[in-house]
Amino acid sequence: MNPSASSHQAPVRLRIVMPVLNEGAGLTARLAALQSLRKQGVQLIVIDGGSTDESWARAQPWADRVISSPPGRAQQMNAGAWEARLPPSEALLFLHADTRLPADALQWIDAALKQRAWGRFNVQIDAPSLVFRMIETMMNLRSRFSGIATGDQAMFVRFDAFQSVAGFPNQALMEDIQLSSRLLKLSRPACLKERVTTSARKWQKNGVWKTISLMWRLRFAYFFGAKPEDLALQYGYSSEPPIAQASIAVLAKAPIAGLAKTRLIPALDEEGTALGAMGAARAQRRFILQTIFTAHQSKLGSLRLWCAPNTQHRHFRALAKQFNIHCQPQPEGDLGIRMQRCAEAHFAQTDASPLLIIGTDCAVLSPGHLQEAARSLSHHDVCFIPAEDGGYVLIGLKKLIPEVFSNITWSTSAVLAQSLERLKAA
Repeated sequence: MNPSASSHQAPVRLRIVMPVLNEGAGLTARLAALQSLRKQGVQLIVIDGGSTDESWARAQPWADRVISSPPGRAQQMNAGAWEARLPPSEALLFLHADTRLPADALQWIDAALKQRAWGRFNVQIDAPSLVFRMIETMMNLRSRFSGIATGDQAMFVRFDAFQSVAGFPNQALMEDIQLSSRLLKLSRPACLKERVTTSARKWQKNGVWKTISLMWRLRFAYFFGAKPEDLALQYGYSSEPPIAQASIAVLAKAPIAGLAKTRLIPALDEEGTALGAMGAARAQRRFILQTIFTAHQSKLGSLRLWCAPNTQHRHFRALAKQFNIHCQPQPEGDLGIRMQRCAEAHFAQTDASPLLIIGTDCAVLSPGHLQEAARSLSHHDVCFIPAEDGGYVLIGLKKLIPEVFSNITWSTSAVLAQSLERLKAA
């Protein structure tokens, strides 16, 4: 989950770089379709731009690496291209999450890059209407004559060529056009007749002719010097969210068989042997590692691991070394007392930042959730991320409010409701 690549590893043939942002349930099928390429040695890296749905969690089992990045395709794709914690790659393929590759894509890319520094596929749109046949035909012809490719066409490039042009420009829109212009100084693109299939959703959502008109208007404006960030707002992108800072406290129980995740034991071993307890402990190790990695990827601020029963378990010591985080033993008492002591220790510091307190039980918690919680504390004293069972998976505090931890019936469906009542009373 946090691999460290050796500088002596041989480069792989191809790295697929996929930027995502709130892609939802459909992301699983898109990534599953790429597993045959991974079996051929292709790297798959997913770069999440702050998703607050399940995209972050869905991507984890299907990719060689999932990392967090500020939103914006250019920033996300550059982050994936330059990712140093994977073996180096000879070539890069930039694939949108709503685009499907053709069969034998790897062979077509290999052959094309022996002749040219970069290239792209023809595109087809996954809608039956005749107007979409016209749109895709015009896109492919325009690209062939101009040498300018778009992201929908699954651009690919030799890594040395991508490096020589300094990657994508850091701009909010038209980054594919600008990269094409840079690469044209090296060679014309390989324009493959084989087709990638892309989603019609952007045309269907806003209307076909309205979308065509908007895209041409934005292209002309960009050609005459309009700022990409202004064009991105016209296209419908949100402005980049403000940078937030917060400290994170993670409450974790040591992965000890028989003590950790005991509610999982019956499901893991119906016969009641020691195998269930061992499996639950392994699950707890995974939960802790995933939570720390997510917190680390949020890039918010300091991270502290509050350990139970103490900091001496080898898993905690390994995490402290791997992520360079401070470990501290959890105090005695119920969950409310333990969270209150964490908050007291944090806000006792001079100029303490806002604090996010989380556990390790929520597998779908993402860096985007943590970033959004931190941003909300710029204009609220407290924030929660509710859980389906009536509790919460995160509480954020701008200042110490002890009442929110007092007289709560923990581990019941009333936790969040009672917490809100305590806040109103305070």
